[in-house]
Amino acid sequence: MPNLHAEQLAPLVHAVFEKLGTPPDRARTITRHMLGANLAGHDSHGVILLPSYVQRIQRGDVVPAASIDVLDETPTSARIDGHWGLGQVVSEYAMELAIAKAKANHVAALTVVQQAHVGRVADYPLMAARAGMIAWMYCDSGRTAKQVAPFGGREARLGTNPLSIAIPSDLEAPVFLDMATSAAAAGKISVARNRGLALPPGWIVDRDGNPSTDPADLARGGAILPLGGREGHKGYGLGFMVEVFAGILTGLGFGVNPSGRHNDGSLMVVLNVAAFRPLDEFKREVGEFARYVKATPRSPGVDEIYYPGELEWRTEQERRRDGIPIEEETWNALGESARSLDLGDLVPEAS
Repeated sequence: MPNLHAEQLAPLVHAVFEKLGTPPDRARTITRHMLGANLAGHDSHGVILLPSYVQRIQRGDVVPAASIDVLDETPTSARIDGHWGLGQVVSEYAMELAIAKAKANHVAALTVVQQAHVGRVADYPLMAARAGMIAWMYCDSGRTAKQVAPFGGREARLGTNPLSIAIPSDLEAPVFLDMATSAAAAGKISVARNRGLALPPGWIVDRDGNPSTDPADLARGGAILPLGGREGHKGYGLGFMVEVFAGILTGLGFGVNPSGRHNDGSLMVVLNVAAFRPLDEFKREVGEFARYVKATPRSPGVDEIYYPGELEWRTEQERRRDGIPIEEETWNALGESARSLDLGDLVPEAS
């Protein structure tokens, strides 16, 4: 696979968004988020998405210079209308507002609607963790096409409905959870397809409800299974609740409107740790807890136990040093998108 450093990719990604009418500061924001996902090893939310983002902007489904409005605001809450702006820009704005409210009033909760795909969900709770706060975020894709079957079903009725929680600590690597409530994010299935890999058993079923390891079966009418395998009722229950928080509470609704835009609704909640305990004490104790868990005697064949978020942080250090591997099909699609916008001269040479 081609291998590139983030610094090589950034000028191309930034130029693509600027060419499509994105203000420079917003182009920098979305470039940072997309490459950050690749650096953390979440290639499903990185530059593989650029061609689809280009198509959505060109169709008018995404408005890169859209205004962001704050609705129905109180000292501890607000509704945010992104007017179909770039999800990474709108969500970052919303989390900054939630952090400010929690600093002043100890807690904050915000809903966001009419924003495009938000990318890697962990990026936003991590903003709060860096500010000494606990945050979590639930996300749902509104009434656009669904990918996940309920437990025992064979037809998709739910989104992948991710959630993320981030916690401040005194550790070098951040402590956070970032997960889909399905067996896998849809983007990870796209990565497997582009790399010519079979899926692990238990990720998807084909259109007839039969287990499948062929990533192409998802686009042929199949469905992703809930998280948990034979205990998938637990992942299904989580996904159901996230759809209520990020779909129904936000006003997006449920089900599918096939002509609808991709509309990432979200609920963000932020707690100011200092309202409950001295922040330094809390951060130290979270670090002690993580080290205690890492010291657990390991099962045969296990080299190390990681705390949540540690592996992504290590992957980022490695990829900053060694570069980001990009599957050939994704690399070719990036080149085609750049050339279609007369930006072919910005496509870097890949090793």
